[in-house]
Amino acid sequence: MSVQTVLKVERLTQTYPTAAGAITVLHEVGFELGAGASLAIVGPSGSGKTTLLGLCAGLDRPTGGDVILAGEAIGRMTEDERARVRNDHVGFVFQNFQLIPTLTALENVLVPLELRGAGGRQAEVGACSLLDRVGLGARTGHYPIQLSGGEQQRVALARAFINAPKILFCDEPTGNLDGATSHAMVDLIFGLNREHGTTLVLVTHDLELAKKCQRIIRLRDGRVVED
Repeated sequence: MSVQTVLKVERLTQTYPTAAGAITVLHEVGFELGAGASLAIVGPSGSGKTTLLGLCAGLDRPTGGDVILAGEAIGRMTEDERARVRNDHVGFVFQNFQLIPTLTALENVLVPLELRGAGGRQAEVGACSLLDRVGLGARTGHYPIQLSGGEQQRVALARAFINAPKILFCDEPTGNLDGATSHAMVDLIFGLNREHGTTLVLVTHDLELAKKCQRIIRLRDGRVVED
C-alpha cells in the first residue's frame, strides 16, 4: 500500500520583476513526500531554499507550477484560502522564533488554536502538555523576554505542534542557537516528528542536521542538482 502523499511540488517556478528585468529564483522544481517523511533542503545562499520553503508552505504564490498540500492545490489560491490550509495542516519553526512579545509562553502556543476559534480549557491542557514535552512545563507564564533563545525556540516548536499538523516546515531552526542548545532542539524536532507522524521539511546550512533526514534535496541557482 502506498504511503499517503502529504506534499507534492509540480514544476514549481518563481520569478520576480526587478529594474534590470525579471529574475527567476526557482526553475521547475518538483518532488513529493509521504506522511512521516523527513526532507532537508540545502544549498548555498541565494540558491532558492527559503523561497521554495515559503511556496511549499503556502506563504506565497508561485509564478508557475503548483503545490498540492494535504490534498489541496494551493498554488492559485487566494491568501485567505492559503491561510485556511496553513492553519488546518501546517506547523512552522523559524530561525528568529517569531513569538509575540506581549504574550506568555502558554498564550503564544495557543495562538494557532485561537485563530481557529478552538480555545478553552481543553486547549490549555494540550498546550501545557506540549510545553512540558519540550521541557518548559514550569515556564508557561513567562514572556519571551524572560526566556533564553533556546527556550523561545522550544515555545515555537510547541506552538508548531498545537494544531497536530500534517507537515512541519523549519527554516534554519538552529541558526540562532549555540551548539548544545542546537543539539537539544534537533532531538526535540525529530522526536516530535516520530511521535506525531508529521512530515518534516527543513531548510538548513548545517549538513550534519540535513543528514538526519531521510532525504536531502540540494539546490543551486534555483534548480535541483541533487536529490
